[in-house]
Amino acid sequence: MLFAAARKPYISAPLTMTSKNICLLRLSAIGDAIHVVPLIRTLQFASPQAKITWIIGRTEAKLMKLMPEIEFIEFDKRRPLAELWRLRKVLARRQFDLLLHMQVSIRASLISALVRAPCKLGFDRARARELQWLFTNQRIAPRQRQHVLDSYWGFAESLGIKERKLEWNLPLPDEARAYAECLIPDSLPTLLISPCSSHPRRNWRADYYARVADHAVERWGMRVVLCGGMSDIERSVGEAVMVNARQKLLNQIGQDTLPQMLALLGKASVLISPDSGPAHMATAAGTAVIGLYAATNPQRSGPYLSLAWCVDEYERAAQLFLKRRASELPWTTKIEQPGVMELIRPEAVIAKLDEFMQQRHHTAKY
Repeated sequence: MLFAAARKPYISAPLTMTSKNICLLRLSAIGDAIHVVPLIRTLQFASPQAKITWIIGRTEAKLMKLMPEIEFIEFDKRRPLAELWRLRKVLARRQFDLLLHMQVSIRASLISALVRAPCKLGFDRARARELQWLFTNQRIAPRQRQHVLDSYWGFAESLGIKERKLEWNLPLPDEARAYAECLIPDSLPTLLISPCSSHPRRNWRADYYARVADHAVERWGMRVVLCGGMSDIERSVGEAVMVNARQKLLNQIGQDTLPQMLALLGKASVLISPDSGPAHMATAAGTAVIGLYAATNPQRSGPYLSLAWCVDEYERAAQLFLKRRASELPWTTKIEQPGVMELIRPEAVIAKLDEFMQQRHHTAKY
């Protein structure tokens, strides 16, 4: 029964990392999947013999399958009812020791009800939105106003694991490395621009990107490459950036696979991007990110290792559009209002780029 998990009493005994067969449920999105990987590395370090199965969205699996030791069960989010019926048959034959239910959505919770496991660990009551609490029988410790990645450490802590492994170590295929090497064949500093988020009102203006790109070429002699997915809006914005730029740029939007993009990000000097999957992929690849944040809060969802490089106008957006301070808003609040991203001025992004390049030059000298 789909709602069988909701009727189970809460487990009172403390959890320990003794489970050998773990099911992890996190369908989307690319950025959140990237945030899950350090938790997986932490679990693997604490219990090398554990087998991990990840129920994941089909798109996200294209990248996460770079971890060959993880079993993936894919879910096509475009066909939810058919996929639920299919997973019901797949999971009926499976038994797990533990489910890590890491997504607060009704769709994910319906899937969790199909997973046979004596312990189903989810978020604490305050964070278990969309009725997630009905589908779990154990909760992680309550925390407030955490970065998304930090919130995932709560699952390890509930299993008695204290040592965190902030590592990704996603092995790249040779063809992905070759793709990146072809586009960035030398040590010339390279700026990647991934101009679009999957949420249009998080996107910045194409002519602003062009101004920053021109500055990168003229001031720092950088190679500038546009990257992104195959959606119509990404292609359209990329073409508009090319039209508005005075300098020669390379437009690779829609030209690569997710592993190839990860390899390209790893070869770049720095990425400029709004709140998007590539911003978190760059973090996993060890590349700094100048994040553009006004519609969303970088303290919650920004590039984890590059928060200092973000251009952050979230506070001003909160006051202008919602008439409240950011600290007064619920932590998950998004301010995806028309014009919100225009609070970010090109001069502010150029200043961050200059600061980054000056620091990079100074570090290289010493």
